[in-house]
Amino acid sequence: MSLNLGSILRAAADSRPEHPAVKLNDRVITYAELDRAARGVATSLRERGLEPGDRVAMMVPNVPEFTIAYFGILYAGCVVVPLNVLLAAPEVSYHVEDSGSSLLIAHTFFQEPASKGALGAGVPVVWTEGESKGHLPDLASAPPISAVHPTSPNDTAVIIYTSGTTGQPKGAELSHSNLLMNSAMVVPRLVPIDQNEVALGVLPLFHSFGQTCIQNAVIALAATLTLLPRFTPEDAFEIMERDGVTLFAGVPTMYFGLLHHQAERSYDLSKLRHCLSGGAPMPVEVMTAFEQKFPVEVLEGYGLSETSPVASFNVSDRPRKVGSVGYPVWGVEMAILDDDDRPVPDGERGQICIRGHNVMKGYWGRPEATEEAMRNGWFHSGDIGIRDEDGCYSIVDRVKDMILRGGFNVYPREVEEALYTHPAVVEAAVIGVAHESHGEEIKAVVALAKDQSVTSEELIAFCKERLAAYNYPRIVEFVDELPKGPTGKILKRELG
Repeated sequence: MSLNLGSILRAAADSRPEHPAVKLNDRVITYAELDRAARGVATSLRERGLEPGDRVAMMVPNVPEFTIAYFGILYAGCVVVPLNVLLAAPEVSYHVEDSGSSLLIAHTFFQEPASKGALGAGVPVVWTEGESKGHLPDLASAPPISAVHPTSPNDTAVIIYTSGTTGQPKGAELSHSNLLMNSAMVVPRLVPIDQNEVALGVLPLFHSFGQTCIQNAVIALAATLTLLPRFTPEDAFEIMERDGVTLFAGVPTMYFGLLHHQAERSYDLSKLRHCLSGGAPMPVEVMTAFEQKFPVEVLEGYGLSETSPVASFNVSDRPRKVGSVGYPVWGVEMAILDDDDRPVPDGERGQICIRGHNVMKGYWGRPEATEEAMRNGWFHSGDIGIRDEDGCYSIVDRVKDMILRGGFNVYPREVEEALYTHPAVVEAAVIGVAHESHGEEIKAVVALAKDQSVTSEELIAFCKERLAAYNYPRIVEFVDELPKGPTGKILKRELG
């Protein structure tokens, strides 16, 4: 049996050849044009000597060239290795070498780190821009490959590198079956979307959330993807109005930005029907305020790079529980297990573990890490969660983020939820810092809303009224803005 993730584009081009597939401002690429370009890239990769199973790294932002190269690599039967576009040259070298990539396709925005990184890894670079021979437009114009390579369902389609908060980043091997099932079967069951959708592609396409839930899900529907390379609230609003966006997916910090943006005029968002949130827990106060301001329900879900990524979601046809990440998606099982991998009773904390069609093959070249993460038939997420009596899951925190203060377990998210209820707080992150007698102390790093003020003593007293005696922050640091990764996720590892 053959199965190639690229078949979603091939089918869309057959069914709706003239329909807009990808847009970037005034630039529009139809499904026929996208399929033709991807077939040309596949031919060019073959002519360069690449064979099915060879890895090709990409360092490309949210522009049409990402999608062209992505499907061209898949059409050739090769493996896509999408890289974070913010990587420095040594990090580019590491990812290219670790994955064994034979080639780097890169955007000229990142010319210095891409060229130096590729040189360090000893591989050639194909630039996405330019008229010269060997650039991506030249590759795409090659005679089209006659047929998509017949990969097997379990063949690796994409290697996505984890963030590497502990040790070097690891590459999660995702199969054609993993990704096709997640994008074509799971996502359309979460919300009632169809081929008339216009989705805003602002989540980085190199990240699993944007790649599966936006790019691939849209193409599987033969709908339209309108791209925004860099998120700003004003640009997002402009595109939503201009293109009649019906589907928006973002991480919580994007919702913060939209909610608190002081626009000079009102925007027509009347066509926006679906909002999805993931990538990090959404504070309840933020979700509630967003839904009060904009006439659309936000559905929150949960997943990881290792799970393709969707594992659970608040779906539109079941009771939504604000503050939860919903129910396991179609074909996926979840459980809350203790340190000995035994199930804990509903309502008790434990590690969220997952199994199903969405779970990765393993970590590329890391058999020991794979064995540890996949023990006893379950993928161990590293997240602490709770399941309620209805089978709905909530995230408490990351195992590694839990603070041990004087023998008590402190879960930062609980403290952060309390902080977000203060009217002056616009962003908050809670971390543990070393303490001589308690082991760890609770520290809150906070950004305030414009024209708002509060002292650290007032904020500590505010939390003290709402949290247990061992649970409120003793240290508060104010910053203009919290550090964030490319998806907008707050980077706690950069706080101290």
